[in-house]
Amino acid sequence: MSNVEIGIWSIVAILVLIQSGMHVAIALSLVSLIGVYLVRDQFEIAGALLSNAALESVARYSFGVIPLFVLMGVLVGVSGLGRDVFEVAGQIFRRFRGGLGIATVFANAIFAAVNGTTIASASVFTKVAVPELIRQGYSRRFSVGVVAGSSVLGMLIPPSLLLILFGIIAEVSIGDLFSAGIVPGIVLAVLFCLLIVGLARFAPGFTGTPQESDIPLMRASVMLQKAAPIVLLILLVLGGIYGGFFTPTEAGAVGALGALLIAVAKRRLGVRAFGGILMETGQVTASITFLLIAAHMYSRLLALSGLPGAMVDLLAVYDFSTLSILLLYLLAIILLGTILDAASILLILVPLVLPIAIAMHLDMVWFGILTVVAVEVGLLTPPLGMACFVIRSNLDDSSITLGDIFAGALPFALVMLLLIALLIVLPGIAIFLL
Repeated sequence: MSNVEIGIWSIVAILVLIQSGMHVAIALSLVSLIGVYLVRDQFEIAGALLSNAALESVARYSFGVIPLFVLMGVLVGVSGLGRDVFEVAGQIFRRFRGGLGIATVFANAIFAAVNGTTIASASVFTKVAVPELIRQGYSRRFSVGVVAGSSVLGMLIPPSLLLILFGIIAEVSIGDLFSAGIVPGIVLAVLFCLLIVGLARFAPGFTGTPQESDIPLMRASVMLQKAAPIVLLILLVLGGIYGGFFTPTEAGAVGALGALLIAVAKRRLGVRAFGGILMETGQVTASITFLLIAAHMYSRLLALSGLPGAMVDLLAVYDFSTLSILLLYLLAIILLGTILDAASILLILVPLVLPIAIAMHLDMVWFGILTVVAVEVGLLTPPLGMACFVIRSNLDDSSITLGDIFAGALPFALVMLLLIALLIVLPGIAIFLL
């Protein structure tokens, strides 16, 4: 086999191994080791090359941002800030058509600014929002759908672990990616709210017929007391980054400390619980570390095989337009999203396509935002929509099926495709704040 053929078969082998149940990092590492051996014909060279890749992948100052933001997100979840912000949002939007659905989107957007993962958002708001939405008269399908749809905001609004992962893989400034994620995140949240208003008006059979809100009015002082901790934490972290006071890594440390103080002040954190939080943070960080090491090994294999360069030459021969190549890339992401999780898609596609994007002189920050939004669509699509599975596992209502969740999330996935189109036509949405 030629080196390029080895590169092609390595991708096929990775997909087959992942679908057979092998852990993504193990599949990437194993295929990379064997692939480098086939290219260089010496296990010693393969081992040395890949061990260097492992060292370089974690021996970076920017890598420190991962455990710090993970710790902050876990502490925020323990503090009950998700429930607090949902209750405040319910008061603000109680008079709107589809108000509790809008409140769920609003609360998820705020929660995303201190959490950074879709999975945590989906877990929290399945427990907090779904029972209340159903009690108020919304349909079960809509109730789980709005939680699934709005939970993806956690991967776009900074601090986002998916943006951090893209930044490390593509060697793009994490601070710039955070800045670029703000406006698209807000736009997506607004589009979700408009969708809910439209569904409530023109498709009441889908949303259900909510009764007039019977949630007791909350005094302004109580609302302020519930909203203040999360608002202050957002200002501390994001304000520190955009004000130039902290690097993203330093902001992660400051945010983790702030979340710790909030949890202690709200009496939600004991000594034993803190030990569990540290253990969870360590497990998540170790998992991400292993994925990054495997991704760098895979990048080395692709570089040695010459596959990305061959793809650039092939595209030049057939004279594909930049838009055509971009649409093919986005289609590949969305299709892979039906069978792979978000991190796996990034780890497999970004090292392969990055040389092509650079050759086309695309803005890497804009390209990263576009990639993350496309990956997020996969979180809502069957058969492996991760957000939908998380919601199903956290539901107390056994009458709600996985099919109901996917059906409820479908309108929100379509709105995300609209955002992708807007980002392509108006790239300034992503790079406006840079």
